[in-house]
Amino acid sequence: MNAALHASPALAIRKLKNNFGAEIAGVDLATASDEELASVVAAFHLNGAILLRNQTMDADALVRFVSQFGEPEQHTLKEYTMPTHPLVYRLSNRILDGKPIGIHNDGVGWHTDYSYKQEPVMCTMLYAVEVPPEGADTLVADMVAAYDSLPAERRAELDPLQVHHSYQHFMETRDFNRRKLTPEQLADSPDVMHPLVRTHPANGRKALWPSSGTVKGIPGLSTEDALALVDELVAYGTQEQFVYRHKWQVGDVLMWDNRCTMHTGTLFDDKKYIREMHRLWVKGDRPY
Repeated sequence: MNAALHASPALAIRKLKNNFGAEIAGVDLATASDEELASVVAAFHLNGAILLRNQTMDADALVRFVSQFGEPEQHTLKEYTMPTHPLVYRLSNRILDGKPIGIHNDGVGWHTDYSYKQEPVMCTMLYAVEVPPEGADTLVADMVAAYDSLPAERRAELDPLQVHHSYQHFMETRDFNRRKLTPEQLADSPDVMHPLVRTHPANGRKALWPSSGTVKGIPGLSTEDALALVDELVAYGTQEQFVYRHKWQVGDVLMWDNRCTMHTGTLFDDKKYIREMHRLWVKGDRPY
C-alpha cells in the first residue's frame, strides 16, 4: 500500500509497519480545513490505516471528522452510545452512578466490524480518552499483504469461496458480552454471504477477508472444515509480519479500513485501570 505514501505532499507521513498504514503528523483534526481533511481521507483509502496523535476531539469534532469519509453508521447496541451523540459509541469499564458508561472487552478476538451486515462498515475510528499504562493494545492485520504472500495456487483455491456470516451466531457464542438477540435485532441483522477474498475498490487489490466469530460456514464445505479453514486463514493473516500493534496514548485517533484488514483488542488489568475509547463507524458497501 506504499503508493499513497507520496499521494498527499502536504501531509507529513510515515509508515506504521512495512508498507502498511500511515502516521500523519502536523494536522489538528478539530480545526483542520476541508482541504486538509480531504488529504487525510485520500491517505486513508490507500494505506489501510491511519494514525494521528495528540488530538483534542469533542463529540461534535469526532462526528465532523468521520463524516469526511462518508455517512456515519449507527450502532447495533444503542445503550452504549453517548446520550447526546448517538453516533459515538463508548468502549469503557468506567462505572458512573452505578452503571457502566460503555461496553467492556468489546472487540477482543480477530474480526472485521459489521461483517455480519449486507454492507459492512467501511472504516472504524477509535479516539483515546483514557488509556491504561499497560495492556489494551489494538492490533491491526494487513490482509492484503497476507493474501499477496500466498502461493498462486492457494489464492486460486480461495478466490471463489463465499462465507456465511451470522450476527446471531456471533452474539450467542462469543467470549465476552454474550447475549440472546431480540426479534427486532434479529430482523435488523439477518445472515449474509460475503466473499472470502475481498477486492478493494480504491486500488483493486485483493485481501483475505475471513473475519472470525461471525462465521457460521462456507458453502461446499462441512461446518467443521469451514471453521477450520477460517481459523487457518485468520492465524496465517495475523502472523507478526502482517500485524501493526498500536500502543495507545491519550489523544490518539486510529482508523482502519475494514475492507482490507482484521483487528483485535487486547485485555488489561481492569481492576486497576480505567479505559475509555470513543468509536465511530462509516457506512460501507457490499463486498465483492
